[in-house]
Order: sequence, then structure tokens, then C-alpha cells
Amino acid sequence: MPIQRRTRERSSKEGEIAAAPAKRGRLRRRVIVLFCSLAAALTVISGRLFSLQVYQYADLVEAAKRQSSDRVSSVSRRGTIYDRNGRDLAISLGTSSIAARPSQVVDPKRAAAALSAALSLPAEKILERLQTKKAFVWIKRSVSTEEAQAVTRLMLKGIESDAESKRFYPKQQQAAHLLGFVGTDDRGLEGLELQYDAYLAGKRKWIVQQQDAKRRPIFREEAGEVQGSDLHLTIDEVIQYIAERELEAAVTQSGALSGSAIVMDPFSGEILALANYPTFDPNAYTEASAFARRNRAVADYYEPGSAFKAIVGAGALEERLVRPEDRFDGEGGAIQVGGVTIRDHERFGVITFAEILAHSSNVGAIKVGMRLGKSLYYNYISGFGFGNLTKIDLPGETPGMIRRPKEWSALSLASLSIGQEISVSPLQMLVAMSAIANGGNLVRPYVVQSIVAADGKVIRENAPMQVRRVISEATSRTLATVLKGVVTEGTGKAAAVEGFDVAGKTGTSQKLEPTTGRYSRQKVVASFVGFVPVEQPRLAIIVIIDEPSTLRWGGSIAAPTFREIARESLKHLRMTPDIQERLRVAEGIRSAAFRLN
Repeated sequence: MPIQRRTRERSSKEGEIAAAPAKRGRLRRRVIVLFCSLAAALTVISGRLFSLQVYQYADLVEAAKRQSSDRVSSVSRRGTIYDRNGRDLAISLGTSSIAARPSQVVDPKRAAAALSAALSLPAEKILERLQTKKAFVWIKRSVSTEEAQAVTRLMLKGIESDAESKRFYPKQQQAAHLLGFVGTDDRGLEGLELQYDAYLAGKRKWIVQQQDAKRRPIFREEAGEVQGSDLHLTIDEVIQYIAERELEAAVTQSGALSGSAIVMDPFSGEILALANYPTFDPNAYTEASAFARRNRAVADYYEPGSAFKAIVGAGALEERLVRPEDRFDGEGGAIQVGGVTIRDHERFGVITFAEILAHSSNVGAIKVGMRLGKSLYYNYISGFGFGNLTKIDLPGETPGMIRRPKEWSALSLASLSIGQEISVSPLQMLVAMSAIANGGNLVRPYVVQSIVAADGKVIRENAPMQVRRVISEATSRTLATVLKGVVTEGTGKAAAVEGFDVAGKTGTSQKLEPTTGRYSRQKVVASFVGFVPVEQPRLAIIVIIDEPSTLRWGGSIAAPTFREIARESLKHLRMTPDIQERLRVAEGIRSAAFRLN
């Protein structure tokens, strides 16, 4: 037995000795696995910390700021727009908008139903906004006082009413194309509201509110603000009303597609009225079509037709190639140029240059243009501003279209002499006629007289600017006398204003058919452009009637519209025939004194 026990003990010790290395191996592997696991965990934690402290640092800091503070904007009054006499054309009214902080809304479905009844909005649309992950959403902008009070009475958590500013146009449609309109964010979208938005809008006032974890306010810090500046326009509200009224009557009477009218001071370039019809109400601009909102007097172009004969006449007079009494053969009312026969509206025999413009002879104007020649004529066309922007302070202006002489065909000089193969805007045509009226100077038209800051300081002021001299004063006086004959004995008799001398030119131009590329027999643009009084012009006016179905001549619809606008505007300016007579006498004395000196 003792021998066997010793044998077993020896065998057991030998087994333990044999198992010890294996046990140590397992322990070592466990230690290695544990170390690797700890190292991997430490690596992940270090990477996560690095990501939080480096890559996501800015985002996390911003999120912390949003939790501890709230930045709310207050109302910054948009500047008022006045006419030249201080009458309000565009003002800003205080209003409220309903907003929500979705994370704070306790019961979105219940809140949506209650807001739907108060704001007359679909509950589904409101619920969709309340369930968004955004921190802040608008429910309804520019609500009525009754709606704002109804929402306040609901006392819904996470729903708030914010003070805002709403643009209001007290004259509704009046001067709509000039003023333009603003969007729901109180930013200008068209017209002067867009052109001068940086001045009108000012800068919003921000209130920084520090809050605790439950968004309860601790203290508030207010940032500075700059209220919007006011615009003082050259527009005369009364003349604007007259132009719009007469233009609407003309378009309606003639069954036309549209119409435009502009009234301008020919010496300063100040726009006294700018009208388009059809028009729109900027208070409800979304209900109007794009066509009704388009400022066609500035943004659209047309072929001026016979009204452009004043330009070829100006060049020929300035170059001393013609005199008012020079005679031309009217060829019986037809002339062939480049294989094409161009006809007059009536048969003319021998007529003077003055009669060519008075009776609007195509044959006579073509012969005058041929005397002037391509190069000189193009210089006068571009000199009068055609093919270039007038740089009026309104958005969307078109430069029109004119090809260079090297691109002209054998027919181009004749066509341009009668106002074809060129496209101009109504504003360009008026600026050119103003140069004839004021003694030969091309002036820049403008709408805004001054910009006045909220503290009353004038921060910008527009002044009359002469672009260049295009014809001499002597030529302008001669041409003005010739154009007076258009009204006294020619195609523009309907433009005559009792007690005042009127000068101007009619135009009736055929429109090109887009499908055929040929001139339409039915679609025309009727126009009259002129100035009054002739001796001391106060007003330069253009009237454009697009596609009239009746009264299709410039002399039959545009000229009488010019007359009504001019007569009522002169009356408003307190210009009477007696005053004109005194001006004529004074001008005669001045001229005599000049000759004596």
C-alpha cells in the first residue's frame, strides 16, 4: 500500500508539472486578449473624444448656444416712398406672424386643430410643420389683428406671435410699375422696392435672450438696429394719376392689347409720371399676371415707325444737308429701294422737308436719309442714345436693338429712315425727343430725387446730368419749329392743346409676325411723342398704344391721349396761356439782348 500511494503521488505531481505550462499559456492568452480589448476600447474612446473636441467642436458649441440662448429679430421699419410733394406712395404697417418651436409643442395634433380654426388653414398642413425636426417654423405670415388675438387666447406652448412689418400701398394701382412690391420677408422684388432695397430695408434689430435648460429667460441683450431710409421721388402723384387715367381710357377705347405713357421734364430728366396698362395692385401682386406686372415703358421695345423720322431729320439739319424749305419729289407716293417698293399713305408730289415731317412722307424721309448716308445716320442714332441704356434708376431696362452699318442690307438705310429695322423702348424715344426740346442735350432720366435716412440726413441725392450734346441749339430750335407743323397742319393735329404750342411726331408701325417674319397687316403700334410749350418746354410726353383694333393710327389715338395728359398736367402745374405768352415775350427779349451783345 505505501508503495502504491507513493506511486500515485508521484504520478499526480508529474501530471501537475505537465499541466502547469498549459495553464500558464491560457492565462497569458487571456491577459493578451484583455489588453487588446482595453487598448481597442481606449482607441475608440480616444477617437470619439478627438472627434467631439476637434471635428464636431464648432457644431457642438453652436448647439450649446442654441440651448442656452435664443436670437429673435424685432421689426425694422422699411423706409417710406414719397412723391415729389411728400405724398405717401408706399408705407410700412406693423403686423404679426404666427410661428412655432416644434420641440416645445406638447400635443401637435391638438395644437394643429386649434390653430386651424384660428388661422383658417388646413390642420394637416399645420400638423406637418409642427412635426418637423426644425427648431423654428412659420405657421402663417402677416396675420390679421383678429387672428393674432385668437392665437394668443389659445395659450399653446411652443406657439408664438412675432411682430413684423407689412408693406402697404395706399394708392393701390397708382404708380404700381414704378414702385414694384415686396415679398413676405419684406424684401423688394420689383420696381423701386428692388432697385433701392438696400436703402429701404435697413437692418433688423436682434434681441439675444439667455435662457436656462427649460428655456426660461434669464436676461436679454439687444443688438443695434438701422431703420430703413425714405425715398423721395420725382414723380408727381397728380400727373401720375392723369397719365394712368388717360392711358386706360385710350387702351379701352381702341380695344388695344396694352399701352404705356411717360411724362418727363425735358431739361432735368426728372420722370413726372410713368404708366402702363393693364396694371395691377401691389398689395395683391400674386393675383396679377406677369404681363400686367411688366414695366413695358422701360423693359419692352418696339419699332418706332414714323416717329423716328425726327431723328433722321435732326441729323440732316445738323449736317446742313437740308433746310426746312428744301423741296423733294414725292414720286407720287412710291419709291423703289433694293428691289422693294415702299409706299406712302397718300400720293405726294413736290414737298418741302418741313412737309415731309408734318405729313409723315416715307418717300421724303428715305430721300433725306440717303443724303445723310449710313455712317452719319448711325452716328446720330447712337448719339441720341438708341442701342444703349438710358441708365434710369429702375430695374429691367432694355437697350433696344440696332445693327452696325456693316451689317445693313441695301434696304436698311431706307428702312431706318422710316423707323423700321430698329427697336427702341418708349423711354429711349422720349429721352431723344427731350434732347430736341431742351436745346440739343441728351439727359439721363431718373425717378428718385433723394434718399433720406431715419435721422433726417440726406445720404444720397440725384441731380440732372447731361450725357452729351447731340445737336446744336440752332438745330434744335429749327427742328422744334418743323415738329410744331406736325401738330398745326400735319398728322398730329389731334395733339394740339388750346392756348399752347405743341411740337411732336406721330408714329404707326407694323409689328413683325413671329411665325412668318413679315410685317403684319393687322397688328400695329400707334404712338405720339412730343413736348409743350415749344418755346419753354415744361413737359415731354410719349404715348404708346400696342395693337389697337380700332383707331389704329398714331394721330387718331396716341395724339389725343397726349393732348389730354398735357392739358391736365399743365393745368396742375398752373401753366396758363397767359403765362406762356409772358414766357414768349421774355424769351424774345432775351434773344434780342443776346444778338445785341
